[in-house]
Amino acid sequence: MIETLKAIAGKYRNSEGNVITLLQDTQEAFGYIPKEAIEFLSKTLEIAPSRFYGVATFYIQFHLKPRGKNIITACCGTACHVKGAERLYNAVKQELNLSAGQDMTEDRQYTLEKVNCVGACSLAPVFMINKKVYGKATGEKLLREIRSNGKPQDNGK
Repeated sequence: MIETLKAIAGKYRNSEGNVITLLQDTQEAFGYIPKEAIEFLSKTLEIAPSRFYGVATFYIQFHLKPRGKNIITACCGTACHVKGAERLYNAVKQELNLSAGQDMTEDRQYTLEKVNCVGACSLAPVFMINKKVYGKATGEKLLREIRSNGKPQDNGK
């Protein structure tokens, strides 16, 4: 981890990067932004940890805890909500055996997350599996995709 973080810090210094770039590179390297990475970058680059946390918690693209190999995203905006997104979300959650407050399966194969809107309201309800969009989603369609060959397509992690 330290060697990777040294390379990220060096890249930042050489190109006069910004905190967003540091966080993007860190997440790219580890799949999320570990607390230890923020501590290392903060100390090495003399940037307050609060700057890292402020940016990381403001932008939805950043994740401060590990995520599953396959990401299932449920749009829960108004249009999707009206078209039954919550019911579908609960069906997927049950299929993955996730308990209350749990968003990643024990084997780290899946992360199930909700977002406010994916910007595809005419396709409501919308789910994404590894960034592939499933519009007018049904429980049958989603569960079939999750079960296909045991897992959805690998998203590269």
